Amino acid sequence: MTGSGVRKLGGDKVSRVAALRAQVAAMESGSALVGSGAAARVLRAVPDAEPPVEGADLLEVGGDLARLLPGGGLERRAVTELNDCPALAVELLARVTRAGGFAAVVGWPELSLARVIDEGEAARIIAVPDPGAQPWEATSVLVEGLDLVIHHGAAAELSPTRVRPILAKLRAGHAALVTVGPHLPGARLTLRGEVTTYRGIGRGAGRIRGVDLAVTARTKRGEQRGTVTAGQRRRLELV
Repeated sequence: MTGSGVRKLGGDKVSRVAALRAQVAAMESGSALVGSGAAARVLRAVPDAEPPVEGADLLEVGGDLARLLPGGGLERRAVTELNDCPALAVELLARVTRAGGFAAVVGWPELSLARVIDEGEAARIIAVPDPGAQPWEATSVLVEGLDLVIHHGAAAELSPTRVRPILAKLRAGHAALVTVGPHLPGARLTLRGEVTTYRGIGRGAGRIRGVDLAVTARTKRGEQRGTVTAGQRRRLELV
């Protein structure tokens, strides 16, 4: 892809993000896609993740999740693998945007961002629900200028030839890349989340206002497990 380097765009971060939005919009219309060839895809189990590099630049997430992550955040310029857990993905988006960061979601049209509207800053998210035939082109552009990019796709492994330019873009930028489905070699962290409790719904009325998630954060050095509460917390009631 030509002309995708965010560092050449100039201006403050808001201006760069606006330029990214325009660039991705052009890609969605098919006018900015270049290159050809599909990555080789092989279904496989999630491998052991590599430990974060000592002194790594971290994207802080805060809240319950921070105590489970090495150093309290996601490593920038590196890959984190996440299972298909929409609630945990939305928790990351809400935390990052509320703290002033910019994020993107690529290839996840059914992901609801309602909680980001309630607890984060939805205006700081670039959503690319249908990135077309070459979704990694959009992700490669976005990782250069944002803080968090979540890429959702088929559970598959990319070939080394396809991975190299993606990782080069990632390392040249400032983002933490989270993949949901695809496997990129050398992931620093593997996150697994499962919703265990819903709050806010009662006997056919109300809406979900909070969930508890059982979360496992794993690297080659070991793993941490705990409960992460997203949204409304459980309240003690007198009986």
